[in-house]
Amino acid sequence: MKASQLIIGLLTAFLFVSCSSTQSLQEYYIDSSENPNFLSVDLPVSLLNLKMADLNAEEKAAYESLNKLNVLAFKKDDTNADEYTAEKTKVKAILKNPEFNELMKMNTAMGKATIKYLGDDDAIDEVVIYGDSKEKGFVLVRVLGNDMNPALIAQFIKAMEKSDYNGEGLQKIGEFLKG
Repeated sequence: MKASQLIIGLLTAFLFVSCSSTQSLQEYYIDSSENPNFLSVDLPVSLLNLKMADLNAEEKAAYESLNKLNVLAFKKDDTNADEYTAEKTKVKAILKNPEFNELMKMNTAMGKATIKYLGDDDAIDEVVIYGDSKEKGFVLVRVLGNDMNPALIAQFIKAMEKSDYNGEGLQKIGEFLKG
């Protein structure tokens, strides 16, 4: 009897410890998609219109490792400054999770940006790009794929220069943030 109580106690403790109170990035995307201050867009990689015949082996490997882009943008205005601050705090708390490895931080004329990733250094499953501007709002981009290699991603960026992609799908985000 004592052994079974101990096992039940340990299992209960394990469940409480394993249940995190921090929202996942996926949950945040889902919860925010219904909020009128957000714009949510899913873009398939095929939208990039890359001609496979024009790509070398590394560029093809990088392209094939990508699945899609999830874009979530919060537009800040005079009426939602408090909500902007609250949402920005939520995102930053999610991105502080030790699962996310920091790749780069940037300060640009448009605002601050951070690039993080999930997975191993040579097999990235998700790249997260977060950028915010005190005046405009913030954008959160999830680049989803399978075993993405950072070196191949650089090759992929070169491949995009060869594409016919001219921003289809991203105009909605630009128009949304401009207001």
